[in-house]
Amino acid sequence: MGSALNIGTMTTVTFDTLQLVDKLKAAGFAPEQAEAVVRVIVDSQNQLLTKTDLEIALSSIRTDLAVLKWMMGVLLAGVLSLILKTFF
Repeated sequence: MGSALNIGTMTTVTFDTLQLVDKLKAAGFAPEQAEAVVRVIVDSQNQLLTKTDLEIALSSIRTDLAVLKWMMGVLLAGVLSLILKTFF
């Protein structure tokens, strides 16, 4: 087992797996059980979403929203100009 976990593509979380295995053994776990618990923890941490991952995922949505706001503004200005032209 390694001593550092790689989560996502940008973040590395330092995690001393050997120390945790030793602590679990000292608490009464069998060596196989202690290693299995640590493997489960490592696997679950590999599936965590980091803030950077979330920002990357949301950046395309923010871009799409900015374009939609701009398009709505242009559309509203066009409709408003037609209304003003009709009544004035």
